[in-house]
Amino acid sequence: MSGLLPGAARTLAARLHAELAGRWAGLDEGEALAPAPPDYRAAPVPPDLRPGRAELIVEASDLGALHAALVAGADAVVLDFDDTFSPTRANVAAAYGALPAALAAPVPLLARPRPLYACEPALTWNGQPARAALCDLAALLTARPGRAPHLYLPKLETVAQAEVWADALRLCETHLALKSGTLRVCLQIETWPGLLNADALLHTLRTWAYGLNAGRWDYVFSLVKHVGAGRAGPLPARARLGMDADALEAYAQGLAEVCRRRGAQAVGGTAALAPDPADPAPALSSVRADKAREARQGFVAAWAGLPELLSAVREGLAQPADPASAVSVTPERLLALPDPGPLPLSEVQDTAGLALDVFRAWFEGRGVVLRHGRLEDTATAELARALLWQWVGAQAPLADGSRLRPETYLALRRRLCPDTAPEARLLDHLVLSPTAPAYFPQEAQRLGLTPHPPEEALDR
Repeated sequence: MSGLLPGAARTLAARLHAELAGRWAGLDEGEALAPAPPDYRAAPVPPDLRPGRAELIVEASDLGALHAALVAGADAVVLDFDDTFSPTRANVAAAYGALPAALAAPVPLLARPRPLYACEPALTWNGQPARAALCDLAALLTARPGRAPHLYLPKLETVAQAEVWADALRLCETHLALKSGTLRVCLQIETWPGLLNADALLHTLRTWAYGLNAGRWDYVFSLVKHVGAGRAGPLPARARLGMDADALEAYAQGLAEVCRRRGAQAVGGTAALAPDPADPAPALSSVRADKAREARQGFVAAWAGLPELLSAVREGLAQPADPASAVSVTPERLLALPDPGPLPLSEVQDTAGLALDVFRAWFEGRGVVLRHGRLEDTATAELARALLWQWVGAQAPLADGSRLRPETYLALRRRLCPDTAPEARLLDHLVLSPTAPAYFPQEAQRLGLTPHPPEEALDR
């Protein structure tokens, strides 16, 4: 079996692991709110990333979708190793193998490596699983000498995490003989701590960071994890947690205000509706309206989950900005999520069904599913399982007069999926845990639900 990383990438990955090996302990434990940074300016926006652009996100190992994306007429293409990616060894190898050809395409290219918490079990360093983010970074930056993709940095929460990324970028530039600040990154503000620390995160990475990106469903998932346990009643279902909800408008506004103050670009979320071929107008109209709302807040770019959404994203972003009409962002506003009242059992069942469908696909090597006219991925599955966890913990009232207790949840889940299925075992673990586990891929590995591929040692 050939090595997972080509020679140049393997050498860089080994150097990154050697230099950063002591930085992982406690990195995911969180920290207090970072102090306000001194005055600064973000890094210049890359000249190939013009305002008003629609970026087409594509799962990095789906070679057919990748080829189609590169010729779809997108203003930029995002190769995704995170939310739409199932990190089987075969998928990682396919994604790495596709990079040289992708980087030869005449379209602006960005890539989202896996987050810092994720491990790559097919590779080890000092006897431990390698850090997937560093492996992805090495593969992306060495695949085609002379061209490096711009990067999205996911799941950032703390200044300590931003400092690890800063040191990794600095090491890569040194290793590749690049001038300091050559690489360009956009920070994904998609967690509750990340929003509170957004200005400090951008300051820490200001040598490379040109913008902030709103990862909406990951943010709502994070919000549920961090505030759900302290809430006496249930949080609303996803249908009532759209970006037109005031608490979510405040999140997007807070991100855009940091960008405006620091000279950075604000990049909006993903348009994930799948238009009905027989009647695409409703979905396209919804996408335009969503992107027009983002444009009014000051966002100048956004993602499209499908090629057929690119024009609608651009049309929505053409709306002029109107930041003067915004209401002040306060902690109270950010946390003012509505009381949903009794939950229909059908809504609870659909939430469980979404998580199970995505988990099943993820175990099978697919990171995205089309469900009820929407593209669903690990971010929306994370939100679904977190809502179920919060509802069970709060013993949410149901529309039939009962409450959602653990036994109620289990009976409902068993109508959807047998106990022995890996997706059921994973969802039960996530929903019935006393505290919300951080990320489901970690838990799947801890439960032994993912295959253990043959290991290659980076330090040999």
